[in-house]
Amino acid sequence: MAAVRVLRTWSRNAGQLIYVRYFQTCSNVHVLKPKCTCFLRYPSFKYGLPRHFLKTSAALQGQVVQFKLSDIGEGIREVTVKEWYVKEGDTVSQFDSICEVQSDKASVTITSRYDGVIKKLYYNLDDIAYVGKPLVDIETEAFKDSEEDVVETPAVSHEEHTHQEIKGQKTLATPAVRRLAMENNIKLSEVVGSGKDGRILKEDILNYLEKQTGAILPPSPKAEIIPPAPKPEDRTVPFPAFTPPVFTGKDRTQPVTGFQKAMVKTMTAALKIPHFGYCDEVDVTELVKLREELKTVALARGIKLTFMPFFLKAASLGLLQFPILNASVDENCQNIIYKASHNIGIAMDTEQGLIVPNVKNIQVRSVFEIAAELNRLQKLGSSGQLSTSDLTGGTFTLSNIGSIGGTYAKPVILPPEVAIGALGSIKALPRFNQKGEVYKAHIVNVSWSADHRIIDGATMSRFSNLWKSYLENPALMLLDLK
Repeated sequence: MAAVRVLRTWSRNAGQLIYVRYFQTCSNVHVLKPKCTCFLRYPSFKYGLPRHFLKTSAALQGQVVQFKLSDIGEGIREVTVKEWYVKEGDTVSQFDSICEVQSDKASVTITSRYDGVIKKLYYNLDDIAYVGKPLVDIETEAFKDSEEDVVETPAVSHEEHTHQEIKGQKTLATPAVRRLAMENNIKLSEVVGSGKDGRILKEDILNYLEKQTGAILPPSPKAEIIPPAPKPEDRTVPFPAFTPPVFTGKDRTQPVTGFQKAMVKTMTAALKIPHFGYCDEVDVTELVKLREELKTVALARGIKLTFMPFFLKAASLGLLQFPILNASVDENCQNIIYKASHNIGIAMDTEQGLIVPNVKNIQVRSVFEIAAELNRLQKLGSSGQLSTSDLTGGTFTLSNIGSIGGTYAKPVILPPEVAIGALGSIKALPRFNQKGEVYKAHIVNVSWSADHRIIDGATMSRFSNLWKSYLENPALMLLDLK
């Protein structure tokens, strides 16, 4: 009851009454080992109040805490439980993974805020879990009988980074980084952060550990050298896995969940948009040669270089000249919002369904930087680990349907965007040069769709011609690159 008595003394100060109220209505108590730091949840008001030191005792021994599903942002109210990483009776520590949930926007791994034992799981796999409802019951570990000083600290923010107060110094670090530091007995106050605003990154912890111990650390995934691709004569053609269909003779009903649910919402809204279509073919013979020369350079840097980074960069250069294609309209179509950033989405086919992550700020990225980001998104997309930020904020979209097959498509605009392009497969076809001679050309077909309420056919055609010129003559991109 020591903590209760201290809090009651706070109520005598009018400026701190809020602590009493939130202690009475919220029983969430977070414990951090080995210092037993106690977190009392309260709103993130920025009052310049001094830190308070509390006393804790064995009053909370064996307490069973309902771990509730927190708000994960983007207005998401329900998620599907895709995988449990724990079972009843398992012992967990802070920041251990509890489960993976999937909304209609992204997959999220839920981590523990407590040290203790899992007593109850409230959901089975593929059940719908609701924000604010219990996810698991955790029996928290008993406090030591001896009283210890604990420091009051704000709760974790929705941006998935925590502010840790260490002797008056604010330290920014993600839960995973804090746990890595804890496991290696490293004080975050002694580590110099290289991230934004001094945020401590995983690499900072590893570098600090290497300097202290001289240990040889595993190389960063970005620096991994990928072996050269096999020669054409040695390359084997992969065949898709074939699973014999099982005929049961019975109809079955399956609920629409996850990314399929998002597709239902998005495509229903897209039907309200009058689509304008435009198609053309692009001779990418010179681009094929350029990519072949740069592939080995990219592989030496650990990056797989495809044609898509060139398509995206060319689109961004075109959007600079035709910004209305990188815009959106309000609900009543009364105002046009021109987007400053070129966040171009790439449609991906995954086991979870169609997803459209986007590469942020392509207008200030190099082709190599775009390729590196695409590699990251594709890796996360194949494992279902894309974050909400990866899947939101798009301003324009390209769909590479040609990676599966096909020549033409009729892409559907993703609201609130106003334009989208679909790329067919690159094929070797005979074409005539300026002298009337037949030569082998590499041709890709593109199909555009635009919101005909604000974009006319001439604008779409001029944009497509500019985009086409960059790809047919890659050297032209050098003139406009910044």
